Amino acid sequence: MPSNANSQQIATFGAGCFWKTEHEFMRVPGVTKTSVGYMGGDFANPSYLDVVARITGHAEVAQIEYNPNIISYDELLDIFWQMHDPTSLNRQGADRGEQYRSVIFYHTSQQEQIARQSKLRLQQSGRYDQDIVTKIMPGKDYYLATEEHQQYFAKSKSL
Repeated sequence: MPSNANSQQIATFGAGCFWKTEHEFMRVPGVTKTSVGYMGGDFANPSYLDVVARITGHAEVAQIEYNPNIISYDELLDIFWQMHDPTSLNRQGADRGEQYRSVIFYHTSQQEQIARQSKLRLQQSGRYDQDIVTKIMPGKDYYLATEEHQQYFAKSKSL
């Protein structure tokens, strides 16, 4: 599992606009670092304008470093499911396009298994009348968004 010397692990989620996704995870005890960027496309080093032009195939994502001794991957998934509508294909609210898709990028086979089980439990719970469209995919190259996009809501104090 991707980690650093402090036993931190990495999780990557797309749940619409990456600003909101990152902001929600920043407040979670056990999350030690967040960043926003792009993953899942076929275009090296995409810019924000490339991604919003829908020419790269990337999703806007938040990458989370967390301490698994404080919060589990399954608990992060619970937060992910609650922060957006996983039945909405390629959109969240007013944001539309494949870059806003609901997606879980796993970094290990254990994360994949936990994510698939979590999605199945949620689908079977009856919480949604429609199918959950969230994709579960292997993590690929992560392209960090520019500094102006990092911790955007915290900088703008808009929430």
